[in-house]
Amino acid sequence: QKDKLHMLSLICGSKNLKQLTLERQIFDFLGFQWAPILGNFLHIIVVILGLFGTIQYRPRYIMVYTVWTALWVTWNVFIICFYLEVGGLSKDTDLMTFNISVHRSWWREHGPGCVRRVLPPSAHGMMDDYTYVSVTGCIVDFQYLEVIHSAVQILLSLVGFVYACYVISISMEEEDTFDFIGGLDTHSYYQDHVELKPVKPVSKGVMIWKILILLTQPKLTKTGII
Repeated sequence: QKDKLHMLSLICGSKNLKQLTLERQIFDFLGFQWAPILGNFLHIIVVILGLFGTIQYRPRYIMVYTVWTALWVTWNVFIICFYLEVGGLSKDTDLMTFNISVHRSWWREHGPGCVRRVLPPSAHGMMDDYTYVSVTGCIVDFQYLEVIHSAVQILLSLVGFVYACYVISISMEEEDTFDFIGGLDTHSYYQDHVELKPVKPVSKGVMIWKILILLTQPKLTKTGII
């Protein structure tokens, strides 16, 4: 009962994590954040693989999920450091877009309470440059929204990592127990279904006669060859 409840909680937690990742993927697509888009896509695939391994009792798939969860936590820690500008990182760089475009986080212009105004372009810039967009009135800055998203992902991933390790240990124990019990069942089945035939008593004269035949057999063959 407890093992099933733990596995059910792992499945529910993985589904919630997948839904939050899908939500994050949508906003990353709107902001053309290609690095997070790639990471979210891989994360969704591994979460589905972990769910399949949990339902089908495949410990190897759950192991893949645990390894990826550690990488996923590391990636989200990096995102937090990126937006908080820790360790020399700058949120104004084009790192999240692979230097393909100058787009930033979607929350930068569409956060709660933000008012976006497009300023008239000058002769030294282009219309799609973010230097010509004025954003005012934001209740929460976009970098803190990104940090909150990453922090939630880290929290759920750590919980999933602990449960995944627990499910792996349970699966290993059940496999060992199944093999042991299966061997006993096979032995008992053999004892129950194999009919033992009674051994007929053999007289001493018959036994002596058979022994003499065996002893004289080599001599007969030798004489036959000569």
